[in-house]
Amino acid sequence: MAVTEPENSNPPNEVKQQELISPRIIEKVQKYPDYPPYPETFTVTATVYYPEKNQTDRNPLITADGSRINPKNPKQHRWIALSRDMLARWGGDIQYGDTVWLRGVSDDLDGQYIVRDTMNRRFTNRVDILVGRKDNIYGRWDNVKIARSEFPDESEFDFQPSYYGFAMRD
Repeated sequence: MAVTEPENSNPPNEVKQQELISPRIIEKVQKYPDYPPYPETFTVTATVYYPEKNQTDRNPLITADGSRINPKNPKQHRWIALSRDMLARWGGDIQYGDTVWLRGVSDDLDGQYIVRDTMNRRFTNRVDILVGRKDNIYGRWDNVKIARSEFPDESEFDFQPSYYGFAMRD
């Protein structure tokens, strides 16, 4: 007489993490088959910098692309500096003036930024967030996600930047 083991009626759970995609994104992809693909996401280290001579150069209120910083409230600009390895001028994928999404720093600092400045050549795979000394923001954050915002030609699509809020992949 053979004894059989009862089958396990509860198979092991396979946990898959779902990607969070906005319903508006899904609708646009279905409506427009030429919708652009997800932008490439980079994992970087993030820090903050102040528009001061000891953290920049001789002209701390002028960025590398020639933009002028408001000395009374630099954080309002939502500008960042990237390490040279990430900028197109030195072989990277992002250019001055590009809008990027930043995620993984804090609720206050996560969001959209415009690339306006370059970091010192000794840094690689880094992003520096422009803030003012009065903002009292200090720190270094690892494993921060950054992705270039890709906005389609406005004549063809009627998108708002907020539609891209969930479009980053990890």
